[in-house]
Amino acid sequence: MSAAYLELRDLRVAYGKVEALHGINVRVEKGEIVTILGANGAGKTTTLTTISGLMKPSAGGVFFDGKPLHTLRSFEVVRLGITHSPEGRRVFGALTVRENLDLGAFTAKDPERTGRILGWIFELFPRLKERAGQLAGTLSGGEQQMLAIARALMGDPKVLLLDEPSLGLAPILVRSIFESVREINDRGVTVILVEQNARAALKIASRGYVMEVGRVVMEDSADALLANPDIQAAYLGGTEG
Repeated sequence: MSAAYLELRDLRVAYGKVEALHGINVRVEKGEIVTILGANGAGKTTTLTTISGLMKPSAGGVFFDGKPLHTLRSFEVVRLGITHSPEGRRVFGALTVRENLDLGAFTAKDPERTGRILGWIFELFPRLKERAGQLAGTLSGGEQQMLAIARALMGDPKVLLLDEPSLGLAPILVRSIFESVREINDRGVTVILVEQNARAALKIASRGYVMEVGRVVMEDSADALLANPDIQAAYLGGTEG
């Protein structure tokens, strides 16, 4: 089998002596939206933080375009074109919206390109343009989520890691965020999406993985997962979005 664009091979990750990922295998092709589903504690966030270099594997590895990522530091991963919008938004509340966005471009070397990316972001999230001079800590939850995604986009990513973008948002905002994710993907950005709202995630994804307690227990097309009775019973009840 040929190498995927981004690939986790027999990936094991431990917190001290407690293993959180038990040899998982995930493949993501260029241009896809791939979603990772699972209950709290399944290992989804650990998977993303390991891809982004914030965690190091105890065995196995992460490969991007055929090259090992797991040997790199997190800022080097960003330079290669992989950026991360973390769970819980984690915007810098004492900085303005624009200052948060500028931080997202810390690896950029082409000011003209950065300016074009900023213009695209303000088209994607007009609310952020309106609030560019406002302190991020004073934004609503939905606006902070937009800012967290936008900050990750400022790095001009080839791959965007999104961790729980709909968490705590009203349904109308969830729809807006997922429409934005689809637009980001339409611009050529590959997306790996960790999301509790399984139905909304599967509606925009091409494929999905289901994790349970640090293991991948199912992999299929998004349509097949949506139609799977076990997935419907476990993850799709009451998650319309």
